[in-house]
Amino acid sequence: MIFLFTDFGPAGPYLGQMESVLRINAPGAEIVNLVSDAPAGEPRLAAYLLSALAKEFPVGSVFLCVVDPGVGGERLPVVLEADGRWFVGPDNALLNTVAAQAENIFWRIITWQPQRLSSSFHGRDLFAPVAASIARGDFTWTDGMWVGPEIGGWPTDIASIVYFDHYGNAITGWRYSETLAGSTLLVNGWKIPQARTFSDLGLGEPFWYGNSMGLIEIAVNMKRADEVLGLDIGQGFRFEEHP
Repeated sequence: MIFLFTDFGPAGPYLGQMESVLRINAPGAEIVNLVSDAPAGEPRLAAYLLSALAKEFPVGSVFLCVVDPGVGGERLPVVLEADGRWFVGPDNALLNTVAAQAENIFWRIITWQPQRLSSSFHGRDLFAPVAASIARGDFTWTDGMWVGPEIGGWPTDIASIVYFDHYGNAITGWRYSETLAGSTLLVNGWKIPQARTFSDLGLGEPFWYGNSMGLIEIAVNMKRADEVLGLDIGQGFRFEEHP
């Protein structure tokens, strides 16, 4: 399976163009538009959402990842193999969290060049054909391994909001653990308690919880947390220490 992870948005021609390249070059592969509204132009934040989602899918899955504000610039086109899953995209920190949270990683620089390479759409012209070739199982690595970017100091979790879903819930880059149980979350002047799920609270009550992806999520029951709490992408938060 090939999973698309982009900041293209659901409208416009870009997703369709990229999916067409995949279907032409890997006609037997299943293609899933996993996320098309990752934080626009924010690969460092999108990295935490990508890593949390990718863990749910089987070994051998291919992820075509394009959050690439530096397209056509000096960032490298790369492939990351992490715990048996493949990630194709730019070396601009988008893949760093996957690498930092994985046990076994191998990086490769993409040296293959297509006949047509637009300076502004590497997702269609470069990354999609490579992802299709990996899915077919016939991509040839001519230059061997690459040491990869420096991720030794890369934080495996980030106390920031990285995504708002359709309902206005704020998904963060911090993984949930039982050590946080009962803590109060502090964000934008609000003190927010933990709850198990939406139905445990009254209408309009804010809370935080460990979501289905294993990440901390901030929500308001039957309301939009982004509007009620005044939250933004990239906004930080912290937990109040237990008394």
